[in-house]
Amino acid sequence: MSSELFDAIQYLEKEKGIDKDILMEALEAALISAYKKNFKSATNVRVDLNEESGSMHVFARKDVVEEVEDTQQQISLDEAHTINPNYELGDVIEIEVTPKDFGRIAAQAAKQVVTQRVREAERGVIFNEYVDREEDVMTGIIQRKDNRFVYVHLGKVEARLPESEQMPNEEYHVHDRIKVFVTKVESTNKGPQIFISRTHPGLLKRLFEMEVPEIYDGTVEILSVAREAGDRSKISVHAENPEVDPVGSCVGQRGQRVQTIVDELKGEKIDIVEYSEDPVVYVSNALSPSKVVEVLVDEEEKATTVIVPDYQLSLAIGKRGQNARLAAKLTGWKIDIKSESEAREEGLLTQSSEEEISDDTYSEVDEDLFE
Repeated sequence: MSSELFDAIQYLEKEKGIDKDILMEALEAALISAYKKNFKSATNVRVDLNEESGSMHVFARKDVVEEVEDTQQQISLDEAHTINPNYELGDVIEIEVTPKDFGRIAAQAAKQVVTQRVREAERGVIFNEYVDREEDVMTGIIQRKDNRFVYVHLGKVEARLPESEQMPNEEYHVHDRIKVFVTKVESTNKGPQIFISRTHPGLLKRLFEMEVPEIYDGTVEILSVAREAGDRSKISVHAENPEVDPVGSCVGQRGQRVQTIVDELKGEKIDIVEYSEDPVVYVSNALSPSKVVEVLVDEEEKATTVIVPDYQLSLAIGKRGQNARLAAKLTGWKIDIKSESEAREEGLLTQSSEEEISDDTYSEVDEDLFE
């Protein structure tokens, strides 16, 4: 056999990143299959490949027995002794059976099998490369789309963006570059399948890690994310160092850092909330931008009653209840919002809260900014 085949294997290892041993095993299996098929042999055979000389030899393997019942699988002890007097019963003897024209036949038969093994090995390499990117952000190019999926090319493989993971405020056009969150990587018979998302909360978290150095190096930590993709999100952040402003770090100078993320998410509004172990403070922060007068905490039910000024009730609840809903999801606390008038009628306001309300100078709030 020509050494060109071995040169091709070395090329595949170098260019495709496929282990040479895998290809050699595939080649041996293909040659054994070709021998048995073309020469109608049920004999147990072994193929010896010499990479240096580029040669190939086929050996039939037979068991040494006292009485031969299957001439293809067995050889008598007497006949074995004619080859080598040291053979004993139970030994396995190898006899070269390489046909003269086997090189041509084997090459034809091996081509398809080796090609398939190479394809499988390539799929394995791609799977191993992308499985490490699960729960990470990748940039791809939209290749095509249909009624169910947007297909995004991620370098070596095409990923699928299901309709359920597409942002409602976003249009997808072929050839557009897009950042996506890798939710799952599966190995299938058709090769690696990669599923991606634009709505997953993890996308928002990873975008902040990419944009805010303090999050990337661990100085500031994102503790929770609540997201209604394409509309509004809230994230809670915390810094162990009291000298570090976690919210300011995420906002950036003149709001540049958070604005970059808002632009990437096509205008999705983002509230950055400072985390606190005190549920009163944490829930108050989470309901931003509304003002909170008092938070009554029920530790057993993990529920809170939040009292807000009358003029900010709709702001605290948000459009279609969104602000309250996101705040509850972010903090993990149930939130019941009441106006100060309603709270006063129910006797929920403390004396200190009454005094705080009477001292406040109320101003108009443009609720449209929050819609």
